[in-house]
Amino acid sequence: MPGQDETAQLQGQPDRDRRGGGDRQRLMLRTAKLRCRNGEYACVVHDVSESGLKLRLFHAHSPETHMFVELANGALFAIERRWTDGAFAGFRFSSPIDVEAFVREPNPLGRRPIRLCFQRQAVVKAGDGGGHAMLVNLSQHGACVEAGRKLAVKERVRLEVEGLPPRVGHVCWRRNFAHGIVFQESFSLEELAWHAFALQPYEAEQAATGAWASGEVALCA
Repeated sequence: MPGQDETAQLQGQPDRDRRGGGDRQRLMLRTAKLRCRNGEYACVVHDVSESGLKLRLFHAHSPETHMFVELANGALFAIERRWTDGAFAGFRFSSPIDVEAFVREPNPLGRRPIRLCFQRQAVVKAGDGGGHAMLVNLSQHGACVEAGRKLAVKERVRLEVEGLPPRVGHVCWRRNFAHGIVFQESFSLEELAWHAFALQPYEAEQAATGAWASGEVALCA
């Protein structure tokens, strides 16, 4: 027989967090990204309250305790890690948030996948040869690259980035030299998280907090 907390989860009802002692509104495993000094990492929002949230990661936890969580609509929240338990970690918001807005995640562009930002050299190969490019961001289903030349929309390409498995796809949009590529074979969320971690390993010695924090503004409604 499932316990009280397990029954609440199965029925989609708010469960009681054993560390905070308060009710938290379940988000049905909402994908987000964790932003640290070393880069951006895919994660899953497990539940949230006005004061904090619980995240699931797919790799080691950052040695940092102060970070940002960003939703797919771009809303950014400053958070502080309070505990870890296996793949899960509990965080406290720097100030109370609007839980209803957090859950709704309003976006005039509709629901969009999480995109992890990078600056990595890449090679884009098309029918008439290959050329150097810069990987700008990566998602489960595609990537944005800055290429040295303009590729045709719908053109079939192969994207190669050191540390990532190559992906074949086609150009779905172009703005000047920026190109959006849709992959034929998507990454699972776990694969995306692991690849991001491999490209952005945590540093043994973190840079000064001021270098990371300068210019950052957290949206805490």
